Amino acid sequence: MIAKPSALLERLPADLDSHRLPEHVAVIMDGNGRWAQQRGFPRMVGHQRGVDTLKDLLRCCKDWGVPALTAYAFSTENWGRPLNEVDFLMTLFERVLRRELDEMMAENVRIRFVGNLAALPETLQAEIGRAMSDTADNTAVQFTVATNYGGRQEILHACRAIAQKVQQGELTVEEIDEQIFERHLYTAGLAHPDLLIRTSGEMRISNFCSGRWPMPKSTSQKRPGPISAAPISTRHC
Repeated sequence: MIAKPSALLERLPADLDSHRLPEHVAVIMDGNGRWAQQRGFPRMVGHQRGVDTLKDLLRCCKDWGVPALTAYAFSTENWGRPLNEVDFLMTLFERVLRRELDEMMAENVRIRFVGNLAALPETLQAEIGRAMSDTADNTAVQFTVATNYGGRQEILHACRAIAQKVQQGELTVEEIDEQIFERHLYTAGLAHPDLLIRTSGEMRISNFCSGRWPMPKSTSQKRPGPISAAPISTRHC
Protein backbone atom coordinates (compact mmCIF):
# COMPACT_ATOMS: atom_id res chain seq x y z
CA MET A 1 0.00 0.00 0.00
CA ILE A 2 3.07 2.25 0.14
CA ALA A 3 3.76 4.21 -3.03
CA LYS A 4 7.23 4.60 -4.44
CA PRO A 5 9.08 7.58 -2.92
CA SER A 6 8.71 10.86 -4.77
CA ALA A 7 10.55 14.14 -4.40
CA LEU A 8 7.20 15.78 -3.64
CA LEU A 9 6.46 13.69 -0.56
CA GLU A 10 9.81 12.33 0.58
CA ARG A 11 10.97 15.44 2.42
CA LEU A 12 9.09 17.63 4.85
CA PRO A 13 8.52 21.05 3.22
CA ALA A 14 10.60 23.82 4.77
CA ASP A 15 7.52 25.78 5.87
CA LEU A 16 6.17 22.94 8.01
CA ASP A 17 7.17 22.64 11.67
CA SER A 18 7.95 18.97 12.36
CA HIS A 19 6.97 19.49 16.02
CA ARG A 20 3.42 20.57 15.08
CA LEU A 21 2.47 17.75 12.72
CA PRO A 22 -0.68 15.79 13.59
CA GLU A 23 -0.30 12.48 15.40
CA HIS A 24 -3.31 10.92 13.66
CA VAL A 25 -4.70 11.94 10.25
CA ALA A 26 -8.15 10.70 9.20
CA VAL A 27 -9.43 10.84 5.63
CA ILE A 28 -13.01 10.51 4.38
CA MET A 29 -12.55 9.15 0.86
CA ASP A 30 -15.47 10.89 -0.80
CA GLY A 31 -16.12 12.26 -4.28
CA ASN A 32 -13.96 9.85 -6.29
CA GLY A 33 -16.86 8.62 -8.43
CA ARG A 34 -18.07 12.16 -9.15
CA TRP A 35 -14.53 13.22 -10.01
CA ALA A 36 -14.38 10.49 -12.67
CA GLN A 37 -17.84 11.24 -14.07
CA GLN A 38 -17.01 14.94 -14.45
CA ARG A 39 -14.13 13.89 -16.72
CA GLY A 40 -16.16 11.43 -18.74
CA PHE A 41 -14.81 8.28 -17.04
CA PRO A 42 -16.72 5.47 -15.31
CA ARG A 43 -17.02 5.89 -11.54
CA MET A 44 -14.70 2.89 -11.05
CA VAL A 45 -11.80 4.89 -12.50
CA GLY A 46 -12.23 7.40 -9.69
CA HIS A 47 -12.16 4.66 -7.04
CA GLN A 48 -8.91 3.26 -8.47
CA ARG A 49 -7.41 6.76 -8.55
CA GLY A 50 -8.45 7.21 -4.93
CA VAL A 51 -6.49 4.08 -3.96
CA ASP A 52 -3.42 5.37 -5.81
CA THR A 53 -3.45 8.73 -4.06
CA LEU A 54 -4.15 7.10 -0.69
CA LYS A 55 -0.89 5.21 -1.21
CA ASP A 56 0.84 8.58 -1.68
CA LEU A 57 -0.67 9.86 1.57
CA LEU A 58 0.46 6.75 3.45
CA ARG A 59 3.98 7.27 2.10
CA CYS A 60 3.79 10.91 3.17
CA CYS A 61 2.82 9.90 6.73
CA LYS A 62 5.71 7.46 6.93
CA ASP A 63 8.29 9.86 5.54
CA TRP A 64 7.14 12.81 7.65
CA GLY A 65 6.79 10.87 10.88
CA VAL A 66 2.98 10.94 11.24
CA PRO A 67 2.35 7.72 13.20
CA ALA A 68 -1.31 7.02 12.37
CA LEU A 69 -3.53 7.28 9.30
CA THR A 70 -7.19 6.24 9.11
CA ALA A 71 -9.17 6.03 5.86
CA TYR A 72 -12.98 5.89 5.80
CA ALA A 73 -13.18 3.65 2.73
CA PHE A 74 -16.67 2.08 2.76
CA SER A 75 -19.59 3.10 4.95
CA THR A 76 -22.63 1.08 5.98
CA GLU A 77 -24.66 3.38 3.70
CA ASN A 78 -22.52 2.50 0.65
CA TRP A 79 -24.35 -0.82 0.23
CA GLY A 80 -27.10 1.28 -1.36
CA ARG A 81 -24.91 2.07 -4.37
CA PRO A 82 -25.42 0.22 -7.68
CA LEU A 83 -24.55 -3.47 -7.33
CA ASN A 84 -21.82 -3.38 -9.97
CA GLU A 85 -20.09 -0.53 -8.14
CA VAL A 86 -20.26 -2.32 -4.78
CA ASP A 87 -18.92 -5.52 -6.36
CA PHE A 88 -16.08 -3.53 -7.93
CA LEU A 89 -15.14 -1.97 -4.59
CA MET A 90 -15.12 -5.33 -2.78
CA THR A 91 -12.90 -6.79 -5.53
CA LEU A 92 -10.67 -3.71 -5.47
CA PHE A 93 -10.13 -3.98 -1.70
CA GLU A 94 -9.23 -7.65 -2.06
CA ARG A 95 -6.89 -7.11 -5.00
CA VAL A 96 -5.07 -4.19 -3.39
CA LEU A 97 -4.55 -6.11 -0.13
CA ARG A 98 -3.13 -9.10 -1.95
CA ARG A 99 -0.88 -6.96 -4.14
CA GLU A 100 0.45 -4.58 -1.49
CA LEU A 101 0.98 -6.86 1.53
CA ASP A 102 4.65 -7.59 0.83
CA GLU A 103 5.41 -3.89 0.49
CA MET A 104 3.58 -3.03 3.70
CA MET A 105 5.72 -5.62 5.45
CA ALA A 106 8.89 -4.17 3.94
CA GLU A 107 7.87 -0.64 4.94
CA ASN A 108 6.93 -1.69 8.51
CA VAL A 109 3.27 -0.60 8.15
CA ARG A 110 0.65 -2.15 10.41
CA ILE A 111 -2.80 -2.38 8.84
CA ARG A 112 -6.02 -2.72 10.77
CA PHE A 113 -9.62 -2.91 9.55
CA VAL A 114 -12.53 -1.66 11.67
CA GLY A 115 -16.27 -1.98 11.11
CA ASN A 116 -18.75 -4.82 10.71
CA LEU A 117 -16.33 -7.05 8.83
CA ALA A 118 -18.54 -10.14 9.16
CA ALA A 119 -20.85 -8.75 6.45
CA LEU A 120 -18.05 -8.56 3.86
CA PRO A 121 -17.44 -11.29 1.24
CA GLU A 122 -15.65 -14.29 2.74
CA THR A 123 -12.71 -14.00 0.34
CA LEU A 124 -12.20 -10.38 1.38
CA GLN A 125 -12.46 -11.32 5.07
CA ALA A 126 -9.71 -13.88 4.51
CA GLU A 127 -7.40 -11.29 2.92
CA ILE A 128 -8.15 -8.82 5.72
CA GLY A 129 -7.37 -11.44 8.37
CA ARG A 130 -4.09 -12.37 6.68
CA ALA A 131 -2.98 -8.76 6.26
CA MET A 132 -3.80 -7.85 9.87
CA SER A 133 -2.05 -10.95 11.22
CA ASP A 134 1.08 -10.56 9.08
CA THR A 135 1.54 -6.86 9.87
CA ALA A 136 0.55 -7.00 13.57
CA ASP A 137 4.09 -6.41 14.84
CA ASN A 138 4.96 -3.56 12.44
CA THR A 139 5.55 -0.17 14.04
CA ALA A 140 6.27 2.59 11.49
CA VAL A 141 2.67 3.63 10.72
CA GLN A 142 -0.67 2.41 12.08
CA PHE A 143 -2.88 2.34 8.99
CA THR A 144 -6.55 1.82 9.82
CA VAL A 145 -9.19 1.20 7.14
CA ALA A 146 -12.83 1.73 8.15
CA THR A 147 -14.80 -0.75 6.01
CA ASN A 148 -18.54 -1.39 6.32
CA TYR A 149 -18.26 1.15 9.10
CA GLY A 150 -20.79 3.58 10.56
CA GLY A 151 -20.26 5.72 13.64
CA ARG A 152 -23.78 5.20 14.95
CA GLN A 153 -23.46 1.47 14.34
CA GLU A 154 -20.17 1.53 16.26
CA ILE A 155 -21.83 3.23 19.25
CA LEU A 156 -24.72 0.74 19.17
CA HIS A 157 -22.25 -2.17 19.02
CA ALA A 158 -20.39 -0.80 22.06
CA CYS A 159 -23.61 -0.26 24.03
CA ARG A 160 -24.78 -3.80 23.36
CA ALA A 161 -21.41 -5.27 24.35
CA ILE A 162 -21.40 -3.28 27.61
CA ALA A 163 -25.03 -4.19 28.35
CA GLN A 164 -24.23 -7.85 27.84
CA LYS A 165 -21.36 -7.64 30.34
CA VAL A 166 -23.65 -5.97 32.87
CA GLN A 167 -26.28 -8.66 32.29
CA GLN A 168 -23.67 -11.40 32.82
CA GLY A 169 -22.36 -9.76 36.00
CA GLU A 170 -18.94 -8.92 34.53
CA LEU A 171 -19.53 -5.17 34.93
CA THR A 172 -21.70 -2.94 37.10
CA VAL A 173 -23.59 0.13 35.89
CA GLU A 174 -21.53 2.28 38.27
CA GLU A 175 -18.30 1.13 36.60
CA ILE A 176 -19.32 2.40 33.16
CA ASP A 177 -17.38 5.54 32.20
CA GLU A 178 -15.79 7.03 29.07
CA GLN A 179 -12.82 4.67 29.26
CA ILE A 180 -15.08 1.60 29.44
CA PHE A 181 -17.14 2.92 26.52
CA GLU A 182 -14.11 3.61 24.33
CA ARG A 183 -12.72 0.17 25.10
CA HIS A 184 -15.74 -1.38 23.37
CA LEU A 185 -15.60 0.70 20.18
CA TYR A 186 -14.34 -0.77 16.90
CA THR A 187 -11.60 1.87 17.09
CA ALA A 188 -10.44 0.91 20.61
CA GLY A 189 -6.74 1.53 21.09
CA LEU A 190 -6.52 4.25 18.44
CA ALA A 191 -5.61 7.80 19.40
CA HIS A 192 -8.27 10.41 18.62
CA PRO A 193 -7.77 11.88 15.12
CA ASP A 194 -6.49 15.45 15.28
CA LEU A 195 -6.69 16.25 11.56
CA LEU A 196 -9.64 15.28 9.35
CA ILE A 197 -9.52 15.58 5.55
CA ARG A 198 -12.62 15.19 3.41
CA THR A 199 -11.97 15.03 -0.32
CA SER A 200 -15.40 15.96 -1.74
CA GLY A 201 -15.62 19.63 -0.83
CA GLU A 202 -18.18 19.03 1.94
CA MET A 203 -17.69 20.02 5.59
CA ARG A 204 -19.35 17.12 7.46
CA ILE A 205 -18.13 13.88 9.05
CA SER A 206 -20.91 11.63 7.63
CA ASN A 207 -21.27 9.16 10.50
CA PHE A 208 -17.49 8.72 10.80
CA CYS A 209 -16.07 8.08 14.30
CA SER A 210 -19.13 9.73 15.87
CA GLY A 211 -17.97 8.91 19.40
CA ARG A 212 -14.33 9.86 18.98
CA TRP A 213 -14.14 13.48 17.81
CA PRO A 214 -12.64 15.93 20.35
CA MET A 215 -13.01 18.74 17.77
CA PRO A 216 -10.11 17.90 15.44
CA LYS A 217 -8.75 20.35 12.90
CA SER A 218 -10.60 19.66 9.65
CA THR A 219 -10.16 20.60 6.01
CA SER A 220 -11.95 19.80 2.77
CA GLN A 221 -10.96 19.98 -0.87
CA LYS A 222 -12.95 22.55 -2.84
CA ARG A 223 -13.81 20.04 -5.56
CA PRO A 224 -14.75 16.36 -5.37
CA GLY A 225 -11.99 13.97 -6.29
CA PRO A 226 -9.22 11.68 -5.13
CA ILE A 227 -7.06 12.84 -2.24
CA SER A 228 -4.69 15.54 -3.39
CA ALA A 229 -1.09 14.38 -3.62
CA ALA A 230 0.17 17.85 -2.73
CA PRO A 231 1.76 18.41 0.69
CA ILE A 232 -0.58 19.44 3.49
CA SER A 233 -0.51 23.22 3.89
CA THR A 234 0.79 24.75 7.11
CA ARG A 235 -2.68 26.19 7.79
CA HIS A 236 -3.91 22.62 8.40
CA CYS A 237 -1.23 21.61 10.94
